[in-house]
Amino acid sequence: MSISIAERNRLHAKYPAVFRQNLFRRWGLPLGLGAAVLYLVFAWFFFNVGPAIQNGKWDRASIYLQDWFSWRATPRLRFGEDGSITPQWSSRGQYPEGATIDWLTPNADGSVSVTFGGDDRLEVSTSVVDVVVDGQTYPITITPDAALAPDDVPTAIEQDGQKVLVNFGFAGQAEIRSNQVYVQRRFFGWANFLYDPKSPLWGNDLFSSIGLMFSGDRVNPAMSNAQYVLDQWLNNQAWQHADILAKLMQTLVMAFVGTLFATLLAFPLAFIAARNITANRPANWAMKRFFDFIRSVDMLIWALFFTRGFGPGPIPGIAAIFFTDTGALGKVYAEALENVDDKQREGMQSVGASPMAINRFGVVPQVLPVFVSQSLYFWESNTRSATVIGAVGAGGIGLKLLESMGTNSDWDKVAYMVLLILLVVFIFDNISNAIRSRLIGPAGH
Repeated sequence: MSISIAERNRLHAKYPAVFRQNLFRRWGLPLGLGAAVLYLVFAWFFFNVGPAIQNGKWDRASIYLQDWFSWRATPRLRFGEDGSITPQWSSRGQYPEGATIDWLTPNADGSVSVTFGGDDRLEVSTSVVDVVVDGQTYPITITPDAALAPDDVPTAIEQDGQKVLVNFGFAGQAEIRSNQVYVQRRFFGWANFLYDPKSPLWGNDLFSSIGLMFSGDRVNPAMSNAQYVLDQWLNNQAWQHADILAKLMQTLVMAFVGTLFATLLAFPLAFIAARNITANRPANWAMKRFFDFIRSVDMLIWALFFTRGFGPGPIPGIAAIFFTDTGALGKVYAEALENVDDKQREGMQSVGASPMAINRFGVVPQVLPVFVSQSLYFWESNTRSATVIGAVGAGGIGLKLLESMGTNSDWDKVAYMVLLILLVVFIFDNISNAIRSRLIGPAGH
């Protein structure tokens, strides 16, 4: 449908703002997108993103990722002067002493066979280690100074200085030296997650453990089977369930207590910062600058500061959350107070109510749902933040998580703690949302 020139001129004259938009309105969006692209290009070169990606240890990252959902048995097959081979296990030994291991078997001639699935295996002796890859045998010669691989070997076998590295993919790796063979045999799942090898219940899976809990015959006469199963699970020395759960509860206490103290302090201070409540501009300005100061210092910095003062533990974590949230909550509380409906206050003033009564009955009922909602949101957020500040010495599961990462061999335990944190955050997020919905109504209503 077309319009006449006269009608067009009339519309132009009546709605000039629509037809004669300024430069920013016409070109603001493409200019903003162009600026964003230019900034990303600048950041790419300034931070050397390309070389960082190219030089990344992606093979190592793949191994770490596999460790999240699998476990590695890591025996060292040490060579004795008498020609014997003795397996030595790490402190997180996955098998009880004297257990029969189907993939690690001694032979009649004193050698040891290590199978990696299919035709892949090692035949270990003190003079030569036969590496079998895809059905082909490659002898690794053992000398007093080094382990030497032949020239025609596949990419799975690599001569690395005086040692030979063998990669069997997900099934594991081997490091062959002049005095030992270090084996890493990988299996899907988490080894000994329920019970450690020293427990009488070792070898029981989840379903057999549940059946044992309801069995009439007691394993330990001193306690019921349910208590005994729980005791053996919590005191698992390899996975340390009791310690991890205690640290998780410590993290939750840090988040709750820190947020609670911040709420209790920010509530009265916000009345001083609100200009319509406290008619004193210097007091308003000073209180708002106080909020700006304590919230401008990041929670992690506060945690480092208090850790130096109080030492490792939950107190620095609580103090860090308390200081940061006092500033943040004080600011949002004051803004909520400055936007209250003054009609209720004016009505109470007209009947001669005291300033305390005016705030108690004319202001607090208006802002209380907002205050509680904000505090619940901060409590939910601090459940995650307490994990991070715990890693710098403030205690809780964050410190336990950092310790497991530092060993570089407990990534399955790292995955376990991450899943616990995700579960707790999910639960608290839903609890917080349910309470907020009851206070201020569900979204969209």
